[in-house]
Amino acid sequence: MTNLTGTERAQYVQGMFSRIARRYDLMNRVMTLGQDVRWRQQVIRRAVIPAYGQVLDLGAGTGDLAREALRQCPTCLCIAADFTLDMMRVGRANLDAQSDSPYQSIHWSSADAQHLPFPEGYFDAVVSGFLLRNVVDIRRSLAEQFRVLKPGGRIATLDTSPPPKNMLLPFIRFHLHTVIPTLGRLLTGQADAYQYLPDSTENFLEPKRLESLLKEAGFQDCGFVRLMFGTIAIHWGQKPLEA
Repeated sequence: MTNLTGTERAQYVQGMFSRIARRYDLMNRVMTLGQDVRWRQQVIRRAVIPAYGQVLDLGAGTGDLAREALRQCPTCLCIAADFTLDMMRVGRANLDAQSDSPYQSIHWSSADAQHLPFPEGYFDAVVSGFLLRNVVDIRRSLAEQFRVLKPGGRIATLDTSPPPKNMLLPFIRFHLHTVIPTLGRLLTGQADAYQYLPDSTENFLEPKRLESLLKEAGFQDCGFVRLMFGTIAIHWGQKPLEA
């Protein structure tokens, strides 16, 4: 599955997320023991969203990051964008069930992370959760995110990271290759999707390499922090003011 490339890979990823859309949030809570909520809180803090700022939650899925952005900055204007419509439909349906929810102001958009339908210099922040390891061309996606940011705007990403080679590695691999697929089969009926997750985690970029790609894209003041025994990383950077 992780050896797929180009259009074939994009179609597989899109179909996979469509199949697990209804149980995606539940599965995230269970397999991370609820820690993914805290990770998203950190991502939004790293984005430093200004009052009334324009925020893009890219690869938004069901809109977890968009909701967290509005929780931390209620005056921001948030667009949740994804190329998997079924994920966004689940997110919208969950919000529609809460008629008095402050998250009703989220705007939803179909978008390819490599060809964003937004003008240059439009957003104050671009955030993403578990997006980059799924895109076909990471450089292209980062270039697009750089383009749509205002000068001084910030990027903040949450994604998996190859586990470090230490004494915990056998236990981490057992969790990735046995526990997660089993949970995926029981909770979603889609074991193959949760075999893709550990494979894509172990084959994704090391945090230092992803940081270097952010710098190549033009971002400055870049950094990252590793979490969950090194299997999760949050990266951030800023578009230069003179850009």
